[in-house]
Amino acid sequence: MTTFVLVHGAWHGSWAWERVTPILLAAGARVVAPDLTLDRDVGLRHHVDEVVTAIDATAGDELVLVGHSYAGLVVRQAADRRPERVAHLVLVEGWAGPDGAGLAQLAPDWFMAAMRANAGDGWCVPAPAPESFGITEPGEARRLERRLRGQPLRTFTEATRLNGAVDRIPGTGVHCRPATFPFAWFAAELGYRDIALDGPHDVMLTDPRSVADVLLSCTTTPATP
Repeated sequence: MTTFVLVHGAWHGSWAWERVTPILLAAGARVVAPDLTLDRDVGLRHHVDEVVTAIDATAGDELVLVGHSYAGLVVRQAADRRPERVAHLVLVEGWAGPDGAGLAQLAPDWFMAAMRANAGDGWCVPAPAPESFGITEPGEARRLERRLRGQPLRTFTEATRLNGAVDRIPGTGVHCRPATFPFAWFAAELGYRDIALDGPHDVMLTDPRSVADVLLSCTTTPATP
């Protein structure tokens, strides 16, 4: 059996996968979707620790580790610490780079300038408007706005720490069209299989079936619906 560990991106929670999860369960998989801590003094390494804990808590199933957006950095570092447990990595519109490259090094200068300005003298970056994630339908936008949370600035400024083990794990990169950031390029630089989906950055909310189909294609264990 396959276990999918689904890790949400910045400002989100485990609820980001609530429309994908039933499809994976119906296909006979297990799903773990941790809620990353979004508190003062939390940085990238804390989120990596939380995902490693989730990995360690799974049974001996085939494990597919999935990260959306910012969590691309989280899951790659977690996989680097547990390479023997991760069969496949999936980045859904995910940030990724080499050792030492955190989001502050990968994102455009204007992005980090905006994050620091929005945080002001504090630790928390308030959530952007739903439109920033490509969610424009009024009802869906209101629903998303109610659920988004502030993100610790340190999660953006801390660099990744990789030993290189993660580069031996096969991976898939999902990028959405129209493109917002060079997610396809990040995946290509890592040698990952590249898949394009039509949809917004939060495609797991707008087209969960397509996202689930991609995830299921990354397993070697046959589905048993």
